[in-house]
Amino acid sequence: MMEWIPPIVFILAGLLAGIIGEKVIFKKLETFVNNKRIAGGNIIFYSLHRMTFLWFVIGGFFWAVVSAPLKPDIAIVLQKVLTMALLYSITLVLAKLTAGFLNLYIRRAEGVPTSLISNLAKTTVLVLGTLIILQTVGVQITPIVTTLGIGGLAVGLALQDTLANLFSGFYLIISKQVRTGDYVKLDAGHEGYVIDISWRNTTIKEMSNNVVIVPNSKLSSAIFTNYHLPAKEITLTMDVGVSYDSDLEQVEKVTVEVAKEVMQEIAPELKESEPYIRFHTFNDFSIDFTLYMRVSEYFDQRIGKHLFVKKLHKRYQQAGIQIPFPIKEVYVRNNIDKNSVLNPD
Repeated sequence: MMEWIPPIVFILAGLLAGIIGEKVIFKKLETFVNNKRIAGGNIIFYSLHRMTFLWFVIGGFFWAVVSAPLKPDIAIVLQKVLTMALLYSITLVLAKLTAGFLNLYIRRAEGVPTSLISNLAKTTVLVLGTLIILQTVGVQITPIVTTLGIGGLAVGLALQDTLANLFSGFYLIISKQVRTGDYVKLDAGHEGYVIDISWRNTTIKEMSNNVVIVPNSKLSSAIFTNYHLPAKEITLTMDVGVSYDSDLEQVEKVTVEVAKEVMQEIAPELKESEPYIRFHTFNDFSIDFTLYMRVSEYFDQRIGKHLFVKKLHKRYQQAGIQIPFPIKEVYVRNNIDKNSVLNPD
């Protein structure tokens, strides 16, 4: 009975060290990294969460197996199981780190990452790690790879639609026709921000806060407008009409000044892009022109039009510039034939 005391001590020591490492040391390191704002610190601690406890416990059990009075065959099997558990936990950490830092890189380079890329990276690391683990413990992986290849062909034939969506998702990402964060409008009328591209669907969030789910294969073959390509900045256009009595030079000056004020509020980074107007039509009751003004992105058109209409209406009133109502002049003849009035037939 005394010979089982060292293994039990090792197991208890591993559990205690794991609890201390997770609750005390790990928490203090996490607080230190967060205070220093080290790049990628959150990714590292998210990947290592609960792993320090697991590794100490595995270490405790490993030394318990070594010191326990077990048959050699049983001891070897248990050591292999513990080794596989340790290696697989390390593989999980590497998979999380790979996906996390890949998302961080994409976020800095393009704005918003996609779950398709991160999941692909994580799956690749897990598959390679699993094959390495099997090779390490003496399992021949060549038959496994062959079986997976044949099975993958059968699965591919059975899941053609799923694979079509998967490869369409890769095509959309690689071609950069659609990126997360882009504002798109589909030919079916749906429009909104692309918030994710997964292995099967592209998720579009509308302004009403509803979500539209579009299969990747449908989106890759659809006609759509991407308002963030080739750049987010777009030109807002507003049609305005002024009366024929207006001084067009004054109209142009006042309108451009108002447009500059609006741009200063909603798109100060685009102040070098001067707004301008172009007169184009002698209409029935007004001289019409179009204002051209740059805004940061598609959605800013709404607030831009709102501010421009309010400010322009006020400034036109102050400057005495009239935006005419539709006008019709009716002429009444005084020399009406009396016979036609008395005998209308």
